[in-house]
Amino acid sequence: MSPLPDGVTIRRATPDDAPALAHLHLDVWDDAYTGLMDQAVLDDRRANVEGRIQRWREILAEHERTLLAVGPEGLVGFAGAGPGRDNDVSPELDLELHALYVRAAWWGTGIGYALLEDAIGDRAAYLWVLAGNERAIRFYERQGFRRDGTEDEHDEGRHVRMVRAGT
Repeated sequence: MSPLPDGVTIRRATPDDAPALAHLHLDVWDDAYTGLMDQAVLDDRRANVEGRIQRWREILAEHERTLLAVGPEGLVGFAGAGPGRDNDVSPELDLELHALYVRAAWWGTGIGYALLEDAIGDRAAYLWVLAGNERAIRFYERQGFRRDGTEDEHDEGRHVRMVRAGT
């Protein structure tokens, strides 16, 4: 595993992280998806920040294992993984990477890789990625994921599923 940049650590999120995590989530969506999806989708996400904070409190208090990358000036990325939610994948693919985001200013520093390693290691897993997000697709391909031909349409656009066999 490559080392993290100076001053960056990874730790498990707690419900107290909900406000900062909600704002990070909004920011990293802007970083990742501006130009790839309708701007109104991104703008609408900012319309109910308090609701997003409350939802993150619920998620963090329940079951999902969410990891945070924390830099000298606050949160710089996060990842979440858990039991697979799709019923059409093979039984060995019981782990889903629900989210992996890093602030654009930290892209290419190894934080995304470190979060992925801590979240799922080298286990068999699957994820969904926005079609057309070639930067993310290339990142996941470098980690052994391949598109399996499954697509799903959401309000924010078409998503493609990527899978990886365990090693």
